[in-house]
Amino acid sequence: MSIPNYAGAPSGRAVVVTGGASGIGLAIADAFRDNGDTVAVLDRAGGNGSIHVDVADEASVKAAFAEARQRVGPIDILVNSAGLLTESPLEKMSLAMWNETITVDLTGVFLCCREVVAEMRERKWGRIINIASQLAIKGGVGLSHYSAAKAGVVGLSKALALEVAPDNVLVNCIAPGPIETPLVEGISEDWKAAKRAELPLGRFGTPVEVAPVALLLASDPGGNLFLGQTLGPNSGDVMP
Repeated sequence: MSIPNYAGAPSGRAVVVTGGASGIGLAIADAFRDNGDTVAVLDRAGGNGSIHVDVADEASVKAAFAEARQRVGPIDILVNSAGLLTESPLEKMSLAMWNETITVDLTGVFLCCREVVAEMRERKWGRIINIASQLAIKGGVGLSHYSAAKAGVVGLSKALALEVAPDNVLVNCIAPGPIETPLVEGISEDWKAAKRAELPLGRFGTPVEVAPVALLLASDPGGNLFLGQTLGPNSGDVMP
């Protein structure tokens, strides 16, 4: 399935996508490449041209972004797509599972945003796109840790958007619904079947159906008025 380009999306920009070796991150990285941008992929897996990063580790993030700048130059666009998804009722959830999810899915976004904000503000242009989830809005059974982390991503994005907007750095979120990616493989089939039955479209989305939203948010002039917003390609699961 091809990914459409948006009229007005300038090409030749330097883009960093975390978690860009699979799933939504991979589709977004491919969309920016197809748009003519230069993309550095940061991923925990490493290999296949990607830069290894553990977004939960401050030193790893600093080293990965330093290498990314060597490859693509000053960073114009950051997409935070790295994430972790596990499932457990809260009463049975270990502190280790809670901490791992919060650290990867929320603290990792903070660390990566912090790496690019100063240079974007100095150049008076930048776009930060954080991948949240519709569960940040509605919650999910067995997913209290994930829902809390993604709600934190939405709140962080709104606050950061207010801080950096005067320098023409725009921060927004994408909050997908259930998407067919490796991330959902750890979720039970019963949960997925029940979720599909709830969706007005009756199906999960695919990564290439989410990727154009990132292009829109990074486009000019199409994305120029989005600030602190959360766009929801979610099969009708949430209608704010």
